[in-house]
Amino acid sequence: MSQIIHIIKEWLMEYGVFGLFIVSFADSSFFPIPPDVLLIPMGIADPDNVLWYAFLTTFASVMGAIFGWYIGFKLGRPVLKRLFSDEKIDKVEYYYNKLGPIAILISAFTPLPYKIFTIFSGISKLPLKVIVFWSVIGRGARFGLEAALIIKLGAHAVPFFKEHFSLLTISFGILFILFYIVFLIFKKRPN
Repeated sequence: MSQIIHIIKEWLMEYGVFGLFIVSFADSSFFPIPPDVLLIPMGIADPDNVLWYAFLTTFASVMGAIFGWYIGFKLGRPVLKRLFSDEKIDKVEYYYNKLGPIAILISAFTPLPYKIFTIFSGISKLPLKVIVFWSVIGRGARFGLEAALIIKLGAHAVPFFKEHFSLLTISFGILFILFYIVFLIFKKRPN
């Protein structure tokens, strides 16, 4: 599988910015290759444009999230009904509607499979504006952080990403959860 991913990555690299756009869009809805595998080498090769690449990756990823939501909205429920009871689907949907925004934010920023959350957002009929808002924040923060590290570390960013990036994003994900819990507590407090 890693050989296939490497071949696809090399093929997409030949298309430069267009390949980056395609993989960023597809990753958010159905494709197994994350855009980081193109964003990082492209940013290191052309650090003057790394912020533009991060913006383009974020934009395409959010557009892909909208497509993932649409896939879930149109196709997801019939598939789930074949696998699970209505009661189980309704229960998961209830919790997802309560916690969906934080789930989108965390999956957009961390190594979690973002496409699963965008598709389930459509299945759960989470409002599209919620998906867009939290996707912009999560994806923008992730790809912006990658761009900032490339600007600061240059080619030394590659070993940093390999050794520390997953831990860094998961740590931020935990912080997002804590801030979200605090937000919910303050939101429920009487004025």
